[in-house]
Amino acid sequence: MTQLFRLDCSAADVARRFGARQGEDPWCGGYVAPLSFAPVITAGREFIAGPRPSGGRLQPRITPRLWGVLPPPNSDDPTRRISTVRNVDSPFWIGNLRNSEFRCLVPATAFMAWGDGTDYEGRRLRHWFAPEGQQVFAMAAVWKDEEVPAFALLTRQATGAPRAAGCKVEPVSLPDDERARQDWLHGNWNAARAVVERTPTVLRELDPPLS
Repeated sequence: MTQLFRLDCSAADVARRFGARQGEDPWCGGYVAPLSFAPVITAGREFIAGPRPSGGRLQPRITPRLWGVLPPPNSDDPTRRISTVRNVDSPFWIGNLRNSEFRCLVPATAFMAWGDGTDYEGRRLRHWFAPEGQQVFAMAAVWKDEEVPAFALLTRQATGAPRAAGCKVEPVSLPDDERARQDWLHGNWNAARAVVERTPTVLRELDPPLS
């Protein structure tokens, strides 16, 4: 499961990379773990959720979001936050996924996934991955309009290098394709779902791994 990623660049770099407005996001680079804030790219209205104004698309903007959304009220532990989306057909997620304003992009330079086995001290093995040919890439995510707006990363069954390393799942890394990013941020659900179900982005394992 993906529980850690890095974004080793500033919010200004992310804005230039993805054609987004930087806003006041202070990000300067580093690790992101669940229950911490990360810069995400959204294309909805500034402060509230709801239909976009007619007359054209809004320019994507960078805004801080908390990693991990609150679970359903009937959850066994209502304080446990959910950091990933495994089932896009779940009633818990589908309303937000069908409303494109709640879809977002999470920029990263690498992500960590747990592999099989342990090291000589008995600790689970960490593996770090990044897409081939992309210094900064975008992961598909969805956010919820809570007291503190929060996001969760979409994941899929591991393929390629992550699977070879014994990882079970990987985040959905979008291809370096502006059309794919626009479909995720603005498209109807059929178009957006096609983006995340297309052939996975080719990932490489970082060597040496990040600490």
